[in-house]
Amino acid sequence: MAKSTTEFVLRPFEGLPGEADWVSMREIVPSATAPARTTAEHGSKDVVVATVLPGGWAAMHREDGTVLLGVQGILNSDDLSRDLAAALLAALEGEPGTGVLPEHLEVDPDGPRLQDVLDDSVSFEVTVHDGYEYWIDSDAEMTDEIKAGLDEAADQSVPTVKVEGVEAAYWCRMSREFVRWARTEDEDRVVDAIARMHAKRDSGLAGGKFLGMFRACGLVVPVWELPRGTEADELAEPMQDLSSRFEAALAVDEPLDATQRRARAGIVSRQVTLR
Repeated sequence: MAKSTTEFVLRPFEGLPGEADWVSMREIVPSATAPARTTAEHGSKDVVVATVLPGGWAAMHREDGTVLLGVQGILNSDDLSRDLAAALLAALEGEPGTGVLPEHLEVDPDGPRLQDVLDDSVSFEVTVHDGYEYWIDSDAEMTDEIKAGLDEAADQSVPTVKVEGVEAAYWCRMSREFVRWARTEDEDRVVDAIARMHAKRDSGLAGGKFLGMFRACGLVVPVWELPRGTEADELAEPMQDLSSRFEAALAVDEPLDATQRRARAGIVSRQVTLR
């Protein structure tokens, strides 16, 4: 892949509908899809945005005509949005049954970005999948070999579910159950809000605890550890309650007091960044 010479873009998905969900699909969700459409200038073509594609492809033009774009399929150079736009346009121009590999992709440093290529009137509605059946052509025969490959990929994925009632919150089960909630607000405001909640022991979720946060594609993603065995379908009401408390804390403009500053320092010390 050609190295871009543009300035590094911290928030590559900023300005797209559902920025927090784009970031979540890039960094924390193993298998999901969402619909998109190119602008009239680029043919008004329907596109399936996916977390990951087979064979390391960045994009693919299936035999049935469906075009898919994998947001995890290209390593971030200076501007991930420009890289992904180049992959998408290459797939649209390719013949059915072909894919776009990152190492074969030429990215024009002055070329269009996703924000230039995609129609922003199309809602970015994420569907999380248990497996990767969306890789396969709609009219393809499901052979034993193909099924075995799909099952193997699914077995290696972290179980993940989109939490109902709030935007860009995802339950997952690893050693324990967690919720990761991508936020588009300024990082300092998010940290201050959680520090205010944490200082008065009001930062928990569904009987679980606030664990910390990380940065991804320019957004901050707070993380909660849940009581063992908590299922995703139990979280709609608790997440809405947490959202109300968070929004109230976010609206406070007063400087942090001493207790809140100590809580903030502890939160910041545990942050990590995923470029």
